[in-house]
Amino acid sequence: MKKLINDPQTVVAESLAGFGLAHADVVEVHTDPLYVTRAGGVVPGKVGLVSGGGSGHEPLHAGFVGVGMLDAAVPGPVFTSPTPDQIAPALAAADAGAGVVAIVKNYTGDVLNFETAAELADADGLRVRTVLVNDDVAVEDSLYTAGRRGVAGTVAVEKIAGAAAARGDGLEQVVAVAERVVANVRSMGVALTACTVPHSGRPSFDLPEDEIEIGIGIHGEPGRRRVPLAGADEITEMLLAPVADDLGLAAGEKVLLLVNGMGGTPASELYVVYGQARRLLEDRGVAVVRSLVGNYVTSLEMQGASVTVLRLDEELTALWDAPVHTTALRW
Repeated sequence: MKKLINDPQTVVAESLAGFGLAHADVVEVHTDPLYVTRAGGVVPGKVGLVSGGGSGHEPLHAGFVGVGMLDAAVPGPVFTSPTPDQIAPALAAADAGAGVVAIVKNYTGDVLNFETAAELADADGLRVRTVLVNDDVAVEDSLYTAGRRGVAGTVAVEKIAGAAAARGDGLEQVVAVAERVVANVRSMGVALTACTVPHSGRPSFDLPEDEIEIGIGIHGEPGRRRVPLAGADEITEMLLAPVADDLGLAAGEKVLLLVNGMGGTPASELYVVYGQARRLLEDRGVAVVRSLVGNYVTSLEMQGASVTVLRLDEELTALWDAPVHTTALRW
């Protein structure tokens, strides 16, 4: 294992310390317990947004803390959920008097620990509502979930819900917008190689040089099937077709197309995937009116990508376009 780390047990804390120093104008890193908040504190009267999960998926979630998106993020150890005693103070820190929405990816540990933290917050008089993200069409259940996993569609949920909160929506309105995004976003990924979790020191699964895993999870969970390595266009169709079919996209609809890198794939390859995914959508009569390409929900150094499609309407498009200023997303 070759990694730029000192100790597998301290890598998350050391990484976040550097993150906080590099972006002190955007975020503040809190220790004991470990969580991240917006620099400058909360906006009075605004609904707070909090998310979190295991580390190793950067920039998710700390990279999306800032104006127009999250108010706090809670990083757990690599590929491991944060604990309730981390989450509860992050929820409290994000409260500006209007309640807090917790955006939770559908992994058993995340769901249980955020639920426990929300109960603790409720006992202290804080109103917390939870939105569950489950956009991965690859599998219904896995070792990590009951139901579908939450993957790159989380970026769209956090961005659009963040914009709704920033424009002054109330707690139930922000929840409704976030749930509308969840209902209209789907994703599917592929792995070309495995990643190596620092504390294990070995690849998370075995994948021969001439094979790829279709439908992989962001923790290296098994996908739908293992198939021979193919060209980028063929692989992209294996990802896009199930996403579009599951959404039931019809000719004339408008969408956001996100091609997300898993951490080890060059941007040049991600744009090859984007070009084919867009052609496939246009062949269906679907208009791609918003796009995002890059590493947003990664799996350490895994080579691979995921394709996410979000069905848009006028309101969701306007909320996507609304100003955002985080370390990973800015316009």
